[in-house]
Amino acid sequence: MAKNYEMAILIDFYGDMLTEKQRNFLDYYYNDDLSLSEIAENEGITRQGVRDAIKRAENQLIDMENKLGAAKRFQDMSDGLKEIIGYSDKITQYNLRHGLSKEINDYGLSIKSVAMTLLEI
Repeated sequence: MAKNYEMAILIDFYGDMLTEKQRNFLDYYYNDDLSLSEIAENEGITRQGVRDAIKRAENQLIDMENKLGAAKRFQDMSDGLKEIIGYSDKITQYNLRHGLSKEINDYGLSIKSVAMTLLEI
């Protein structure tokens, strides 16, 4: 399951750099959950041909990620933004319990809003 998720992420980031045929095979395999035999039958090639094409495409995606690291950076930024949102919530809750500064509350909400907007991009 983890490999499928990882491949789906890599396809999202680097799929446009693959050939149309490679993208289609990966899409059938990972998104449509077709077996190698089903893809082979639909495409009129051998099961081994499909397997080889998918393995080559997977290796290309992994190589691109190893060189560029875009997916990892994106995941790190998403994790950081989620952490910022959590701290913003803690600041707001602390402020409600210990003083109720309108400025602190407004800043906390603004920080959370910006972080949530960046997560949606």
